[in-house]
Amino acid sequence: MRSGAKVAVVGGVFLVIAGGVGYGGYAMLSDGSDGREAPRAEKIRTGPPSAREIERTSTAFLAAWAEGRTAEASQLTNKPVDAEPRLDGYREDAKVSKAVITPGTPVGAKVPFTVEATVTHQHGSKPWSYSSELTVVRGRTTGRPLVDWKPSVLHPRLTETTTLELDESAAPGFKALDRENRPLTKEKYPSLSTVLGSLRQRYGREEAGGTPATRLVLSSTLEGVANQTLLPLHKGRPGTLRTTLDADVQAAAERAVKRYGQASAVAIQPSTGEIRAVAGSPAGGFNAAMMGTQAPGSTMKIVTAAMMLDKGIVKGPDAKVECPATVSWAGANFQNLDKFDIPKATFRDAFLRSCNTTFIKAVTPLGSGARDTALGETARKYFGIGLDWQTGVPSFDGSVPASSGTETAASYIGQGRITMNALTMASISATAKNGAFKQPVLVPASLDDRPLAEAEPLPGAVAGALRDMMGATTRGAGTGRAAMASVTGVKGAKTGSAEVEGQSKSNSWFTGYADDLAAAAVVQAGGHGGDAAGPVVAQVLNAR
Repeated sequence: MRSGAKVAVVGGVFLVIAGGVGYGGYAMLSDGSDGREAPRAEKIRTGPPSAREIERTSTAFLAAWAEGRTAEASQLTNKPVDAEPRLDGYREDAKVSKAVITPGTPVGAKVPFTVEATVTHQHGSKPWSYSSELTVVRGRTTGRPLVDWKPSVLHPRLTETTTLELDESAAPGFKALDRENRPLTKEKYPSLSTVLGSLRQRYGREEAGGTPATRLVLSSTLEGVANQTLLPLHKGRPGTLRTTLDADVQAAAERAVKRYGQASAVAIQPSTGEIRAVAGSPAGGFNAAMMGTQAPGSTMKIVTAAMMLDKGIVKGPDAKVECPATVSWAGANFQNLDKFDIPKATFRDAFLRSCNTTFIKAVTPLGSGARDTALGETARKYFGIGLDWQTGVPSFDGSVPASSGTETAASYIGQGRITMNALTMASISATAKNGAFKQPVLVPASLDDRPLAEAEPLPGAVAGALRDMMGATTRGAGTGRAAMASVTGVKGAKTGSAEVEGQSKSNSWFTGYADDLAAAAVVQAGGHGGDAAGPVVAQVLNAR
C-alpha cells in the first residue's frame, strides 16, 4: 500500500485513492476459433487474497466509508446486510460529520488504520481520533476479495451488542442548597444521596437552570448495562436548586439515625409543610423515610383519637373512658402492654399511657361486622393521608384501607393493613400542632406548578384536644416523658411500637413536635417507642 495514502471525507474532500478498482464475474477473452472475442466465465479465485487485492479492497472500502457511500462500502464486505446499518449509524447516530482515514502498512491480510474524525452536536463539534484494523478475506461464493465485517472495524470497542450513539440525556451537574443557601452534598449528608439523585433527575434542567451533558457513548442492547463514554462532548451547565431542607436539622437527623442499623427520620415545619430533614440508616439506597410502608403502631392513635372526637364517641380529653387490661373484638382478644389497666380513666389518661383497649372498646358502636371506613375517612379528610402528595421526589403518602372484623380493631391501634413511614407520621404530628394539614414539600410547588394535596382543617375542638393529649404524653406518666425531657418549648408527642411477624422485637415508633417543628422516627426492632425512636426525634427537635 502506498505510504501516507489517505481516504476521506464525510462532508469534505476525497483526498487520495490509488488506482481504479473494478470487479466482475466475467471478462472478455479469446476463444481461439475465429479471432473474435466472446464472453466466457472467469474461474472463481480461491486461496488467500494477494497483496494487491488486499491493498485495492481495503483502500476502496475505507474511501467509501469516509465519503459516506455506505451502500457501496457495505458491498465491499462479506456481510453487507449487517455492515450497511452500522455504517449509516456512524454518521446518523454518532454524528460524525467528517472523517480522514489513514491506512497503515498491512500485516498479512490485516490492514491497520487511523481515523481522525469530527463529531458535531448541538453545542458545537469536537475531534475524535482512534485506531482500528480490518482483515481482507476471499468471498466464499464469488472469490472476490472482501473486508471481513465485524463491528470492531468501525471502532475497536464495538461489539455485536453495542452501538455508537450520541447521548444528550445525561443529567447535568447539580447543586442542591438548603433553605438558607447552604450546599447539600451526599458526602456531607449521606442520607440524602437518594433524595438528591431524585431532585437532580427531576429539576436538574429547566427548573434549576441546568443543561444536560452530551457525550459519544457505547450503548449496549443488553438490559441493565450502562452506557460507556467514548468522547465527552459538552459538560453541561450545573443546575442550582434551593430546597426546604435545613442543614442543621438534617445534620442532627443524620447523627441520630446513625446509631441504629435500620432507622429513618423526617422533620417538617407544621405551619408550612416544608420538609426540614430526611435521614435514614443505612445511608443511601432505598429512601425508607419517605417510601417505607410499615405498620405505625400506637402513633396511629393520633388519627384514631381524632376520629373518636369528631364522631362524638368521646367528648374531649377529660371524658371518662374504660381502659381494661384486655378487650375482645369479633372473637379476638387485645391487651395493653403487660396487661396494665387504668381505673376511672379519662381519655387523656388513656392517650398518654397508650391504652390499646380504650381505642378499641370505645369505638365498638361504629360496628365490628361491616366494612369499616371511618378511620380511613378521618385520615384522608383531615390529615391528607392517601391524597397523592407531590413532595418533589417520590414518596408514599400512607394507606388506611377499609377493614372488617378483627382487622378493624387492629387498625385503631396502628396494626392490621395500615402502612405509614416517618414522613407521614411527622405530617400527622404537624397537622395536630398546626390544626390543619399542609402537604409536605421538599421544593416549593411554585417551581414547577405542581398541584398540592389539600385537606379540611381539623375542627377546633378536635385540634385542641389532640394538642392537649400529646402535650400530656411528654409529662408525668406519659410514655414520651423521658424521651422528650430535653426538648424545650411547646411540645407534644405520641409513642408507638408495631409488632412484625417473624421479628422478636417490635419496631419502635415516635412522633412529636416542639414549637414549629414536627418530627417522626422509626427504628427497626427497636422495641418500645420511647426507647429508640423517641431519642431520635428529640435530637432532631433540639436542632431547631
